[in-house]
Amino acid sequence: MGLEIEPLDKYKWRIPKQGDMRTDGIIYITAEMLELIKHDESIRQVANVACLPGIVGPSMAMPDIHAGYGFPIGGVAAFDLERGVISPGGVGYDINCGVRLLRSNLEKEEVLPLIEDLVDTLFVNIPTGVGSSRKDFRLKQTELKKVLKNGAKWAVSKGFGSQRDLEHIEAGGCLPQADPQLVSKKAYERGKSQLGTLGSGNHFVEVGYVDEIYHEEIAQKIGLFKNQVTVIVHTGSRGLGHQVCDDYIKVMLKASAKYGIKLPDRQLCCAPIKSPEGQEYLAAMACAANFAFANRQMITHWIRETFEGLFKKSYEELGLDLIYDVCHNIAKIERHVYQGQSVTLCVHRKGATRAFAPGHPEVPLAYREIGQPVLIPGDMGRYSYVLVGTQKAMEETFGSTCHGAGRVMSRHQAIKMAKGQNIAAQMKGKGIYVRSAGRRTLIEEISEAYKDVSDVVEVVHGAGLAKKVARLKPLGVIKG
Repeated sequence: MGLEIEPLDKYKWRIPKQGDMRTDGIIYITAEMLELIKHDESIRQVANVACLPGIVGPSMAMPDIHAGYGFPIGGVAAFDLERGVISPGGVGYDINCGVRLLRSNLEKEEVLPLIEDLVDTLFVNIPTGVGSSRKDFRLKQTELKKVLKNGAKWAVSKGFGSQRDLEHIEAGGCLPQADPQLVSKKAYERGKSQLGTLGSGNHFVEVGYVDEIYHEEIAQKIGLFKNQVTVIVHTGSRGLGHQVCDDYIKVMLKASAKYGIKLPDRQLCCAPIKSPEGQEYLAAMACAANFAFANRQMITHWIRETFEGLFKKSYEELGLDLIYDVCHNIAKIERHVYQGQSVTLCVHRKGATRAFAPGHPEVPLAYREIGQPVLIPGDMGRYSYVLVGTQKAMEETFGSTCHGAGRVMSRHQAIKMAKGQNIAAQMKGKGIYVRSAGRRTLIEEISEAYKDVSDVVEVVHGAGLAKKVARLKPLGVIKG
């Protein structure tokens, strides 16, 4: 590792400013979890991000930290709009990979006898796997441009959901700075048949139930109760977002040299936010983010149709309402208070979730009293969590917290470890019915490949970055 790192308290460690670092690095983690990442590059990556021009406050990472492209996954960094930079590595390849949670009026006992039928039908209705596409839903470029400009608003305008859904999506399901002219022809080609598809890797749709309530009053305001059936959707911008990232990394490598930016790692290639290259990346990234918002909205529509077909009731009667939808991989222009001053910053969250506090104007009115819902999915064999944002997150992390469990094992290592095992059968033995596009995906996504999400959530709860509300347990999952 070769870096000095010191504990500040039980949940917080500092990499003091050293070498070319312009600020400290802060990692929210326990001593035990820190040992799990000492073999990878993620701690060094936190320090590298601290070297970038115009960084405001520390370079931060959440307890689900692991090595990523340039920034660590779990990384959070804010930049001044005048002197700061924007980096595709601070957003990631899967732009606006994110998660949404649906509630229902159904209880576990009503769904359990039908779980295999439900999961099998979801698997048919929502294309999964590498390169998955919808043969029945290919968009012409003129229509796809509208998706990139309007996000989930486009989907709702076409009858896929309601205005109420939009009120419960981060940024209303649309980043306004999107400019579809700045997205390449190749990205359009990759995205035209992928709207409403899950993709591969760790993306999933999970039918589960509320296993534990930690804060009854807040749970009621969110609309959660014990043994209630829920649905989580986790996916992003598919091939379109990947291509946008790939295209702009090439632009940023040239821009870094053009503007004389000293990079500790080429993967941190960037441009000044106010430069033409910086502004163009922000506008193209917003297009991919809007595609992801629309993608999750379309998947929600097909989930609702699946439930309607099986339970012979409308989704309104079933109470299949959207609780919230949050981004994981995004850079956003936001107002924050830093050192007593109100400032506008570009906040990179890469494998990190927004966690705005009670009273914040961007929190939907329904949740303004309690804070923004924070959704933290775990691996397919354990738990997921619902939390709410806090004032301490606003003060310490620019309103940010963790996004999931975080890998501790590469996909290759997971395949090696699980060789010869029947993962689907093992999951069924735990009472979880799983369908996937291929056996390899299930092997790559074994629980052992991830930190226990309960440990990760305990850190952000203990550090005061988010408050635990409920725990969800899976009944059935479809995987890419």
